[in-house]
Amino acid sequence: MFGEESAKSKQLKNIIVGPAFPLRGGIANFNEALCRSFIKEGINSSIISFSLQYPDFLFPGKTQYDKSSSRPHDVKIKTLISSVNPITWYKAAQHIKKENPDYIIIRYWLPFMAPCLGTIARLVKWKTSIKVIVIADNILPHEKRFGDESLTNYFIKSCDAFVVMSHSVMNDLKKFIPDPKAVFLPHPIYDIFGEKITREEALQHLGFRQSYRYLLFFGFIRKYKGLDLLLKAMADNRVRNLNLKLLVAGECYEDLAYYNNIIKENRIEGNVVIKADFIPATEVKNYFCAADLIVQPYRTATQSGVTQIAYHFERPMLVTDVGGLAEIVPHLKAGYVVQPTPEAIADALVHFYTNDKEKEFTANVISEKKRFLWSTFVQGVSELYEKI
Repeated sequence: MFGEESAKSKQLKNIIVGPAFPLRGGIANFNEALCRSFIKEGINSSIISFSLQYPDFLFPGKTQYDKSSSRPHDVKIKTLISSVNPITWYKAAQHIKKENPDYIIIRYWLPFMAPCLGTIARLVKWKTSIKVIVIADNILPHEKRFGDESLTNYFIKSCDAFVVMSHSVMNDLKKFIPDPKAVFLPHPIYDIFGEKITREEALQHLGFRQSYRYLLFFGFIRKYKGLDLLLKAMADNRVRNLNLKLLVAGECYEDLAYYNNIIKENRIEGNVVIKADFIPATEVKNYFCAADLIVQPYRTATQSGVTQIAYHFERPMLVTDVGGLAEIVPHLKAGYVVQPTPEAIADALVHFYTNDKEKEFTANVISEKKRFLWSTFVQGVSELYEKI
């Protein structure tokens, strides 16, 4: 009896394996926020991150590192892993074994990482009772390549249980494991970018005129994210008459000339502002708070951190009906869920502004955001661990 009580009262310990500071991006932000949330809930948590995430020739952006912020002092981060150096995989696994956590949490988002992360998982499990839980952003990537399925299969077979943040990822997982030990937990709200400010403050900071209404396309620009669809919707004559400007804020991982040509061909130069650069965390609030509507015109998707930033800043959204986006944004309540075509996007924009839906949708967003608490996500992971 006393032994059982002692086991139950023992503080759980986990290690998150994935990107963290000084690496930048949504997954790094997520891992740090998750680690804080575990600690807040009484679980001993830390992060093992990458010294090298991608070789430079595989990385389409300008830099993989966050040079705009300082190292977080409330999260323990150890930089150990090179994605292309197996010696570091062994060292990371040995470090984890020495720390002896109850379980590790591996972030999986790209088959390129499968050899590294799958090998670490296998080494950690060798002659230990440490469990491996995966938070799978994707099982198969948006932009598929030869060998993706084989690499993913190698990784998946090394794991004990899975957390998915959209049902489409769950469906992909079941292609590899028909009856996986898995749970669906929606992506929690990103609350790390500061508090909401007024529209007037945001526009003043960005140097934009208050006489216009503003849409926001935020995040890395890639083909699957459908910016070209949104630009063509902006050329719709009905949309031209709405006194709108589109803010595009994010580093371009494609040829920017492609998008500039669409803008020029459709003569919408005066209606589009492109900030084709990585947006520092301190600036994110200005873009979201300046916008009336956050637009994600994706061709494919699983889930998106952009929706959770929008929820934090209480902004209505327009998303396309792909992947798990419709699960997060209730249609005609927190915004719009439309088909990924310029016509459907334009129809929604016209409906939003001509029917003055911002106030109604904002109130609904405030209500909906309660579904996406970090404490709920942590509880879901903890319950999954208890089952394995």
